Amino acid sequence: MTRYRGGDVRAFEQLLRRHKKPVFNFLWRQVGDRALAEELLQEVFLRVIKSASTYQEQAKFTTWLYTIARNLCVDAARRAGHRRTLSLDAPQGGDPERTLGDGVADPSGNPSQQAMSRELRESIERAIAALPEEQREVFLMRERSGLPFKEIASIVGVPENTVKSRMRYALERLREALAEYKDLAEAAR
Repeated sequence: MTRYRGGDVRAFEQLLRRHKKPVFNFLWRQVGDRALAEELLQEVFLRVIKSASTYQEQAKFTTWLYTIARNLCVDAARRAGHRRTLSLDAPQGGDPERTLGDGVADPSGNPSQQAMSRELRESIERAIAALPEEQREVFLMRERSGLPFKEIASIVGVPENTVKSRMRYALERLREALAEYKDLAEAAR
């Protein structure tokens, strides 16, 4: 960002290449609408461009970037008049490269196991979408974007222990929501 602020346009291209996909995934999972997430992603990087001259290196660039993304999600939710989440009954489509269950595919090609893998992926997506917004936000920043708890705390504006607590509650809820798959896995052993 410092190089871009200094006039190096290629530095912005590098920032975009490095951060576009994880920020998009975060936005998409937060707002539950792919088209809106794409709009918000454009707005995130427009704000990066507009704010380049005033950017301060007080925190990591990713902290600053995700703070912008999070604030845009909050604004979008306010405009919508209610919190937006995916319906638990809605089919979970989209780009398979962007789903949480990427690594669940069955390498053997067994149709029965592939169907179970797809069902598990969809169940994971529904369980994440059903998390309370604060827990989902922390879970996605940690698990999908790989941000450390300290950085998430800075983005969200709460103490690090609060972030860890939200993550713990999110994991407990996901464990409960996906308990049937644990039972199935143990029965298959």
